[in-house]
Amino acid sequence: MAVAQSELPHLHPVAGVQLGVAEAGVRKAGANDLVVMALQPGTRVAGVFTRNLFRAAPVRLAESNLRDDQPRYLLINTGNANAGTGPAGDQAARQNCAALAGHAGCRASQVIPFSTGVIGEPLPAARIDAALPAALEGLQPDHWALAADAIRTTDTRPKGRSQRLALSGGEITLTGIAKGSGMIRPDMATMLAYVATDAQISTAALRQLLRGAVAVSFNRITVDGDTSTNDACMLMATGASGVALEADSDRQLFAEALTDLCTALAREIVADGEGATRDAAIQVTGARSIGEAERVAFSVAESPLFKTALFAADPNWGRILAAVGRAGVEDLDVERVRIAIDDCPIVADGGLSPDYDEALAARRMAADHVPVVIDLDRGGQAATVWTCDFSYDYVRINAEYRS
Repeated sequence: MAVAQSELPHLHPVAGVQLGVAEAGVRKAGANDLVVMALQPGTRVAGVFTRNLFRAAPVRLAESNLRDDQPRYLLINTGNANAGTGPAGDQAARQNCAALAGHAGCRASQVIPFSTGVIGEPLPAARIDAALPAALEGLQPDHWALAADAIRTTDTRPKGRSQRLALSGGEITLTGIAKGSGMIRPDMATMLAYVATDAQISTAALRQLLRGAVAVSFNRITVDGDTSTNDACMLMATGASGVALEADSDRQLFAEALTDLCTALAREIVADGEGATRDAAIQVTGARSIGEAERVAFSVAESPLFKTALFAADPNWGRILAAVGRAGVEDLDVERVRIAIDDCPIVADGGLSPDYDEALAARRMAADHVPVVIDLDRGGQAATVWTCDFSYDYVRINAEYRS
């Protein structure tokens, strides 16, 4: 299946990374649902994974292989999560890794597996094995867009971002793709995300950079408050550019670029939330800690009453007020809290702001992107969480997910 060029920005190839796709027919025929990413020898890889206690078989195997060996291949299938599948699921994940290793001439432990799709159904490992030669034969450095399309499940569009960055030692490339539309309230990652660079970065530094970027991007989005069994986010550094992050300024520039790229991908996931018609940024300021700001922001962002009001473009400000009040902030002085929808004040001094304008609030709620600004006026910390509305289609998509 070809990807329309208008659906994605240009995704720069990353030296040392090749991607191939294939149709394995994991759940449905007629679309690519298998991706292989080949990494040149010596590539450093870091990953973060779901904190859901029912972690899928490929998540457990990916963590083990990442810890015990030097990855050479990433193997991704859609249509089946291989989660809640017991020992048979573990065996299926190992079988696919061994099959790819046999074709590629590497150790099975050098293959990192990922799955996404329906939970609780046996993984058709034989179909994946049969499609591996086609994916390997199609390996090319410029197949990022094809891979972004092939990792989708209920996503309506592929998601990718890319940039080139000038450092003191030369230019490097950062390119990333992600998938996710529902079951989004990540803990350590998003549904699936893959970011690669040709910079030279140690594994320890890579892990630190990834954790920092994920904390303020993928871990700040929510579609429905559900954390997947299969969440994973990977950062790979091939070193092929020969450019190292030697100066503190280089490391800072790279960290900012990585965070910007991850944030852009995370916001694409929210904007493409299942059935979503608009998205919202819940900006909390004046908190005593970042954790406190996040609790308040998520309380609003995950409120079904707020999310349905967002769908209706209804400035039902009482729902926002109630969500702030139940966020568990100790000793919150509600008389000092101020809330606005974009530039329209709605709450001040514990009640409706005297400057509230219903017509203006309704226009702001009808925008494609809705900023909700909450000032707790009790400290100097802030956080932003991104969410989307709940529409009729969200219920339909999830009610029909297995049909």
